[in-house]
Amino acid sequence: MRDAAGEALDLEAVRHADPRLRRARERQGEDDEGCGAAHDAASYAAVPRPRSRDLGLQLGSLEPGPLDAITDVEGVRVGSVTLIEGDGPLRRGVGPVRTGVTVVVPHEGFEPLFAGCHRLNGNGELTGLEWVRESGCLTTPIGLTNTHSVGVVRDALVEAEVRRYDVGEMFWSLPVVGETWDGTLNDINGFHVRAEHVHEALAGAADGPVREGAVGSGTGMVCHGFKGGLGTASRRAGDWTVGVLVQANHGRRDRLAVGGLPVGHVLGADVVPLPDDNPSVAGSIIVICATDAPLLPHQCDRLAQRCALGIARTGGAGEHSSGDLVLAFSTVRQGIPAGEVPVPGEPETIPITMLVDPHMDALFYAAIEATEAAIVNALLAAETMIGRDGITAHALTAERLLDAIERIRRG
Repeated sequence: MRDAAGEALDLEAVRHADPRLRRARERQGEDDEGCGAAHDAASYAAVPRPRSRDLGLQLGSLEPGPLDAITDVEGVRVGSVTLIEGDGPLRRGVGPVRTGVTVVVPHEGFEPLFAGCHRLNGNGELTGLEWVRESGCLTTPIGLTNTHSVGVVRDALVEAEVRRYDVGEMFWSLPVVGETWDGTLNDINGFHVRAEHVHEALAGAADGPVREGAVGSGTGMVCHGFKGGLGTASRRAGDWTVGVLVQANHGRRDRLAVGGLPVGHVLGADVVPLPDDNPSVAGSIIVICATDAPLLPHQCDRLAQRCALGIARTGGAGEHSSGDLVLAFSTVRQGIPAGEVPVPGEPETIPITMLVDPHMDALFYAAIEATEAAIVNALLAAETMIGRDGITAHALTAERLLDAIERIRRG
């Protein structure tokens, strides 16, 4: 493994240099025993865990933005509400609750943004994509949640938009809401996500650092047999930035790779137990990709396709049971009218700025690398969690990941 300068990475030096990693070493035994699985939302965000860059892991060749997050793309804001309550046996409608909601707000205002999408495997849901494909535009904030809460999140986003318009003013809304299944840990059929949680997430959406791991919509997710959840990263592509947010609930343990190294091979169930007895179930991932480059809809489609290569670099394969869906959008405001019907006085044509296609390659590389890094960051950020019926999803701690890398390097 090499650092950002291309020099051989001194893993022992990294272990001792980062105070968060020292704390991770102290917690290694706690995570192994499941004692790191506190039962309130605040506990999971109390101690920041080291991210891939903190460990010197160079995932690709491009530099990240200042935050290494989707919010490095100017105007993008993220908000999450985490729902954690109870423990013990599953009681439908009571708990244990391990779920939440996350929103991505592309910009302030009503103006549509050019957008595109990609389906790696379609055993999942990302509402509103038919209109994104048809119009080439993203017209609403994006919601993320669990599989059985898509409807309430969608309706709450419509409700939030209704509040923007005068009574009697004609409009309609087709929100984009993605899901992955958190029923391994969560009382998913208890329908614990409610409209007020969506409104709270919208009100709290902010730029700046993005909370990762077992927070918001990522609270109950499992990734490559470890505790998963939300992860984010960004990469600079010349004058432009590409930022990615993932909801990582996918992948088999034995396929997990970090920086091209097959760490899942040395971190089998005999080393870190799996949360369930069916390792062949691969789960799903949602990828949201933003850029400040001036892209047209077909170029956003192409950018979304490249995010699938980032999923593959960590071992994801779009298995039959997986819902792997990607939405990409450009934050450049092209002056597209917000209404769906002609309005007197609005222009019939507008000038459009676009990046010339031969210059797309740098954005492709950035999308691939940011997606890969976001998945790794989701894994590193997530704490061990005990869910329903005592099922435990163990964390991939920084210490354990570095040990696995060292073992592979030694052969």
